[in-house]
Amino acid sequence: MKYSKKERQLLLQQTITDNPFITDEQLASKFHVSVQTIRLDRMELSIPELRERIKDVAANNFESEVKSLPIDEVVGDIIDIELDERALSIFDVGEEHVFQRNRIARGHHLFAQANSLAVAVIDDDLALTAHSDIYFLKPVKAGQRVISKAVVTSNDKERKRTFVTVTSTVDGNTVFTGEFEMYRTKGSEHK
Repeated sequence: MKYSKKERQLLLQQTITDNPFITDEQLASKFHVSVQTIRLDRMELSIPELRERIKDVAANNFESEVKSLPIDEVVGDIIDIELDERALSIFDVGEEHVFQRNRIARGHHLFAQANSLAVAVIDDDLALTAHSDIYFLKPVKAGQRVISKAVVTSNDKERKRTFVTVTSTVDGNTVFTGEFEMYRTKGSEHK
């Protein structure tokens, strides 16, 4: 369907309000226009680019919830969190995160996203990684978006340990998994 510029911009505003994590490429496809047209529309409407929208959502919604580390120390952007239960973050792999020779993401960036999410999900002032088992399953390349989901699986109150499973995906395909044993200063009520 072809929209007038005014109609498209109204729909664009509503679409971004409903889903601030939608990319310019997805918007271009949705409205059957070029990515450049979407960028120009966003500029005219004073809608920031995706990266800034993600940071705004994270800062406005989760900064006061995360206790175990400052929100700006989380690698990736938290887009959902329920302390001692689950958390979700996204990480856009840029040129600065990859080996120049093959454009594959350096593993420490994927690990850092998963590890910092495992720390952030802990409802405590201090959470440290005591042990982890990690598996890199598929390479991630520049330009891809990694979505990591952390799930608290169990607690050992006496040892002050919380166990967190993190799964990272790109376009629905699992690229990384990790089992994290987290030390915390107090026990958790999580079963």
